[in-house]
Amino acid sequence: MLHSAGISQACHKVVGITHASNSEDSGGKSISLSVRLTYGFGAVAYGIKDNGFAYFLLLFYGTVVGLEPALAGAALLIALIFDAFSDPIVGYWSDNTRSRWGRRHPFMYAAAIPVALCYSLLWQPPDWSDGALFLYLVVLAILIRTLITFFETPSSALMPELTADYDERTTIQAWRSFFGWAGGAGMAVFMYAFLLVPSETYPVGALNRDGYETYGVISGGVILVAILVSALGTHHRIGSLTAPPARARAGLKAVFKEVIETLADRSFFALFISSIASAVATGLTAALTFIMLTYFWAFSSEQVFYWTLLVVISALMGLLIAPWASKRWGKKGAALRLGILAFTVQPLPVLCRLLGWMPENGDPLLFPILATVNTIDLGLIIAMQAIFFSMLADLVEHSEVKTGRRNEGVFFSALTFIRKTTQGVGAFVAGLILQMVAFPQGAAPADVPTESVLQLGTLLVPSQWVLWGVMLVALAYYRLDRAQHQSNLIAIQSRDGRSV
Repeated sequence: MLHSAGISQACHKVVGITHASNSEDSGGKSISLSVRLTYGFGAVAYGIKDNGFAYFLLLFYGTVVGLEPALAGAALLIALIFDAFSDPIVGYWSDNTRSRWGRRHPFMYAAAIPVALCYSLLWQPPDWSDGALFLYLVVLAILIRTLITFFETPSSALMPELTADYDERTTIQAWRSFFGWAGGAGMAVFMYAFLLVPSETYPVGALNRDGYETYGVISGGVILVAILVSALGTHHRIGSLTAPPARARAGLKAVFKEVIETLADRSFFALFISSIASAVATGLTAALTFIMLTYFWAFSSEQVFYWTLLVVISALMGLLIAPWASKRWGKKGAALRLGILAFTVQPLPVLCRLLGWMPENGDPLLFPILATVNTIDLGLIIAMQAIFFSMLADLVEHSEVKTGRRNEGVFFSALTFIRKTTQGVGAFVAGLILQMVAFPQGAAPADVPTESVLQLGTLLVPSQWVLWGVMLVALAYYRLDRAQHQSNLIAIQSRDGRSV
């Protein structure tokens, strides 16, 4: 009883210290709404890049430009292999950087102009042969992935440094997820409203090559602004961020040994496997989304515009649901409940169409039904993703207790890498499916064989359910909860005499 009472008192003491630490920045002020907004706004950069790679790149290069879809998917997969090396290196590098601008901000500033320029060039390919065009896509995809790593990994790693509070981390991540999704969707809405519109040269708006080129220039500018706003908006917090003592330099072999040691945690492994399955499923779905909307459901450009606009509503739902669900059920319980509901529902409209249970294409009821289901379902997915990254943040202190090191960058670089497989493996699988069903290039919706369209849906549904199922089963093995997180904070406070 005395032991329990002592622990209870220690818990209250450390929680109080933790909250006090979280409520103070370099100027003694609480974590203000402006810091949350500017920090979260940086996710617009990744959201635009992620949205472009996931939803438009395969359509643009495979259908508009005329590169073989399998080659376009292979180009993204090759770039992914390079990411396997860049992500952990950047994560480890930022963890161990010591500068007057802290550990994270030098990388964020350095990435701004180069990634914006490369992303703009990606959508302005020259009229080259398939082989040369393939190399052009490979080089730019590698550059963009590497440069976005220089921003996204250090920026993501700021979240567990901004606060150690179990619930506040979910709130901050919910804002970041909101801006990421809203930013990507907002740019897509702009594309469909003003750029991907029918013209005399391009009767089908989704095939308007000039629109894609203009998109590249505008989106590159927005990416630049988002990165700078986020870096500048959090710059004044550098002095209050965690700065572990410098360690001796190590060779590359020692670096990877340390990275593997840091990631060798059961709960992280659960998140790792879960993320791989989720990323492939999301990438597959994203790469085929606009193809499905245009050819499977025969939606007009105006309907696709409204479909994309509703993603902003989904992002707002995720912002509200994530903190509520996390407090009610805990992070793991909330993620599992939201995931089971969302991923059971997601493929159902396509399955119902294959079974003949949906209104025919052109029926006025079809779009409202699908738009409502998708908006709610996507809101649940966004909330789940925010909770997922908050779960990852809690592993920082869990690992610190075991290893004595704070490796936010290493943890988040692993997840950044997995998120990029959304465009790599997922887009590659999507390209193979399009090849399998003999999907024609550059064809109007009326000219695509019905058999190819139905085969596309038949292959998509079981692929989604298998991958989502693996994701949820793996997530069930995550073990860190609120009580364990508080115990980790107590252990760090007792050992080092510092609050986190």
